[in-house]
Amino acid sequence: MIDLVELRREPDAVKAALARRGVSSATMDEIVALDLEHRRLLQGAEGLRAQVKELSRQVGDARRLKDAATAEALSAKSRALGDQERVASEETDAVGATLHGLLLMLPNVPDPKVPDGIDESDNVELRRWWVGMDEGSPLPTYANHQRVPHWEIGTQLGILDMESGAKLAGSMFALYRGAGSRLIRALGSFALDRHGGDYEEIHPPSFALSETMVSTGHLPKSVDDMYAIERDGLWAIPTGEVPLTSLHRGEILDEAALPVRLCAQTACFRREAGAAGRDTRGLLRVHEFDKVELFAYCTPAQADEAHADILRRAEELLQSLGLTYRLLNLCTGDLGTASAYTIDLEVFSPGVDRWLEVSSVSWFRDFQARRANVRYRTSEGTTALVHTVNGSALAWARIWAALVETYRQPDGSVVLPDVLAPYLGGETTIRPKVS
Repeated sequence: MIDLVELRREPDAVKAALARRGVSSATMDEIVALDLEHRRLLQGAEGLRAQVKELSRQVGDARRLKDAATAEALSAKSRALGDQERVASEETDAVGATLHGLLLMLPNVPDPKVPDGIDESDNVELRRWWVGMDEGSPLPTYANHQRVPHWEIGTQLGILDMESGAKLAGSMFALYRGAGSRLIRALGSFALDRHGGDYEEIHPPSFALSETMVSTGHLPKSVDDMYAIERDGLWAIPTGEVPLTSLHRGEILDEAALPVRLCAQTACFRREAGAAGRDTRGLLRVHEFDKVELFAYCTPAQADEAHADILRRAEELLQSLGLTYRLLNLCTGDLGTASAYTIDLEVFSPGVDRWLEVSSVSWFRDFQARRANVRYRTSEGTTALVHTVNGSALAWARIWAALVETYRQPDGSVVLPDVLAPYLGGETTIRPKVS
């Protein structure tokens, strides 16, 4: 949620910044007007409340003096003002609820580093990495045996069974088999071991309360992309960011303890309501996938370093796996609702001839912390909202796809990077099953 104090102090600057994200001037004017009206009503209700309190004191004094007539007159006046105060409070609450609802739908103020743009076509590429890269070296080339899509490779090797996934849960649900299943498990263990020590490993629930989803900004704006369990008032989490952001909801942390760094591997559930007409074959777009998330609560001064550390870790994992990737600075039109600044990492998947997003590393300023009410106590004894930073390291379905395509051999087998050997029982070659 944006800072109302900042909006009151610099309305034109906040309006201009949010206009970059498509928020109309009319919407912002409505919010400013509602905020003024809410404060006016609140002041009026508090004034009436103070008068009722004072009359109650006077009634007590009159009764102690056994002045029944004065006490009754004051009591009648107090009751009348009390009725006015209740009406004023109800009106104040109604305007406050409307204001709060509009604020919940606003995106975060974009950082000046964020480029302007309408959609993903306006994202700005920052750099690329590939094995053997040095100054002047050409981009990697891929042989015909690597130009086979992962769903065909998976079927040939018996390691990916999209048909059975659809049979069990519907389209866009994957079922991994044998070495394919082990590869997904290996990738998670590989990443968690890399982050362990610096990031506390958390194994959170896969479901969240509505207030937990609101804290990250997924609700109410992205309700159509979430899986709801209405009977129990729960939501299937779309990312480990959701539970990690609310782990300290409503708490005050010590500044000396910051940054608090957390990591978690979770299943992630997304309805992909906007996927109609987009390529949904294989693992390109699925409703459920495993992902390791890195997260930090930090002070504003620590935010840049926290963001850089998560980005570095995501890059190191991709480099260890030998996958070609690029970094994109997301434009205002492609930025997530809660994010102030996001760098996406995309791997190149030769079998589908596409760049696939496998990580978004984002800085949220205090947008999420204001919703979750996570603060820290400074050395001076005051309190302030933390900043939150998070990123995937990494999302495994598309990494799985890029690996089996990149490392496919002329004989149809797949030889995985040696770095995964300890997690695969030493066997890095996946061969077709012998019937």
